[in-house]
Amino acid sequence: MARTNPFTFIQQVRSEIAKVVWPTRNETLISTVMVLVMVVFASVFFLLADQIIQFFVGLVLSIR
Repeated sequence: MARTNPFTFIQQVRSEIAKVVWPTRNETLISTVMVLVMVVFASVFFLLADQIIQFFVGLVLSIR
């Protein structure tokens, strides 16, 4: 592997960072809210699925 001069490396890093499109504050806020909403939906779904499975397993094993 070819060695790169540290000065050249820093120039290349700066040019690559300049190409990055950073999200706006609004995009970050919307994405965060969407993630939180999906977490709540997933939590409720798995809670309900767990309760239903628990009910049927209890029914089959006559635990209740």
